[in-house]
Amino acid sequence: MQNIMVTGGCGFIGSVFIRHLLLESDFDGRIINLDKLTYAGNPENLADIAGTLSERYVFIKADICDTDDISHAFDTYAIDAVCNFAAESHVDRSIVAPDAFIKTNIEGTFSLLEVARRNIDQLELFHHVSTDEVYGSLGASGFFTEQTSYRPNSPYSASKAASDHLVRAYGKTYGLPVTISNCSNNYGPYQFPEKLIPLMILNALEDKALPVYGDGRNIRDWLYVKDHCRAVWEIMKNGTRGQTYNIGGRCELANIDTVSMVCDLLDDIQPREDQTSRRDLISFVKDRPGHDLRYAIDSSKLEKELGWTPRESFESGLRKTIQWYLDNSQWVERVKSGEYREWIEQHYQ
Repeated sequence: MQNIMVTGGCGFIGSVFIRHLLLESDFDGRIINLDKLTYAGNPENLADIAGTLSERYVFIKADICDTDDISHAFDTYAIDAVCNFAAESHVDRSIVAPDAFIKTNIEGTFSLLEVARRNIDQLELFHHVSTDEVYGSLGASGFFTEQTSYRPNSPYSASKAASDHLVRAYGKTYGLPVTISNCSNNYGPYQFPEKLIPLMILNALEDKALPVYGDGRNIRDWLYVKDHCRAVWEIMKNGTRGQTYNIGGRCELANIDTVSMVCDLLDDIQPREDQTSRRDLISFVKDRPGHDLRYAIDSSKLEKELGWTPRESFESGLRKTIQWYLDNSQWVERVKSGEYREWIEQHYQ
């Protein structure tokens, strides 16, 4: 794999993955980053890469639903691998406006697969990045494995489940070399502030309310984004073609405990002037429709076959995440104010 197309590479996980490949891994080829630059796509995440590694990094503003643009990229850059991060990924948005999720997550994946199929002779791998939410909701015990039946409960997870099935079907029907990964909840640097952990960090710093759905007892398995990116690259290099791998952080926490830990670590790193606990900002709000009770990933297949394990505990990863947001306040302000959208419109329209 020397010319890897990374779709959605200006988003949260995609940008960290590109940084990992070009700055920290054994990859010595070229990245072609194809991103539509929707609201959560931010080229600033990779500005230093674009400036210093221009011979190994190419950016293309394009929609994964546009087969002409994808085909042109394949022809121009001799694409021999695809890593598909491009997705609409926010559950709350999918409940209010599911159409964008159907288009990007299902139709977009189909377009990518079709172009990959036409170029199957030059393709080493099509890796598809998905979520544990396709499995639905767990009870108080047990874990999601690669054999767990799909039972998605939101338009977002249903659209990701459909895209997973398409990728697997193209592998079986056309012999496309594919792998799929289903990960637990990611957190870390560059995450858009609508998601739970950055929202809590930034609201707490401004003494704003910290809204928690329902009674806060819904459980999530947290995965530090850099651990996730290491796992994806390991799967791409050494994973068995046609297989699915679950990626989990072994960090199960109730949402209320996650928010409380954010408060406690912030109080330790940057205390309030009056020295009071930020836990007093926590407020409970009406639960969202179809809110899955518990997610928990069994990633033993990945650990046993490929030797991957997470390096960060939740506390160590969360501390690094909080420090990143504190150290990158200008990035935060530009994202929250929409300034980066204006910059994109000036440079990429």
